[in-house]
Amino acid sequence: MSSQGQQAVVALLGPGDFFGEGCITGAPVRMATATTISLSSALRIGKVAIATLLHKNRRFSDHFVSYLISHLCDVEEDLVDQLFNSSERRLARTLQRLTDYGKEGEPKTEIFRVSQETLAEMIGTTRARVNLFMNRFRKLGFIKYNGGLQVDSSLLKVVLHD
Repeated sequence: MSSQGQQAVVALLGPGDFFGEGCITGAPVRMATATTISLSSALRIGKVAIATLLHKNRRFSDHFVSYLISHLCDVEEDLVDQLFNSSERRLARTLQRLTDYGKEGEPKTEIFRVSQETLAEMIGTTRARVNLFMNRFRKLGFIKYNGGLQVDSSLLKVVLHD
């Protein structure tokens, strides 16, 4: 949350993801907080312990560095998305990312419960705009609501080539 009261969701994390990795650098100020939106568990690894793991466990170190590079790429993509795409395109991309579109294996089509307010915070717009776009996507057959949110894989392709 900014000093002006603006709030943004910068990431939704899943099983095996890391957060708070910036503490390794010794930064005195934290730039973000983490909040769960579903039943979750987290493992806290202290600064000394993580440094020891990184130095002594090659497999963990490789995994952690790979995660950081992937996370950095995601952040760059999000920045480009925010700078150059409309909020409708950002929503389409976010919905596709929430279904793991483009990752190895079969993408899931159903998204865990995420509110329109959270989606609005993720893409930098209002809940009303998200509602408008979601209704448009539903009318065009790209998404379905039936107890959960289902996203058709064609959503991103069609919206990006609009």
